[in-house]
Amino acid sequence: MRRRFNERKIAGIIFLVILCTFAFSGIVMLLWNALLPELFHFPVITIWQALGLLALTKILFSGFRGGPGFRGKRDNLRQAWMNMNPEQREKFKQEWGQRRGRPCRGEAPFGPEGPFSTETGTNTEKPA
Repeated sequence: MRRRFNERKIAGIIFLVILCTFAFSGIVMLLWNALLPELFHFPVITIWQALGLLALTKILFSGFRGGPGFRGKRDNLRQAWMNMNPEQREKFKQEWGQRRGRPCRGEAPFGPEGPFSTETGTNTEKPA
């Protein structure tokens, strides 16, 4: 009895995902067909083409990875930088320079707040 409930629940979730995907594709199709052919002389599209557009925008703008994206990773790295002591920061700078193919010389190529600040550093090297 319990197994049958789980199978029905999974089937219901799959059905709901498919239904929502087609509903969202239908909305994209309706908006496209209502606006773009008249404004920019684009062709009228079908629901399958709208579904393809949704897949293409997903690939181009967000990729296939989950989670917070680059912004969340950048914030995590910034927090890690702030928690480092000066020795750890220097070690990080050296390792980062080796990965880039050119070691950090003289003053750090980063701004005063580290590699994740918005200020420009004192790096006088020309970009490659």
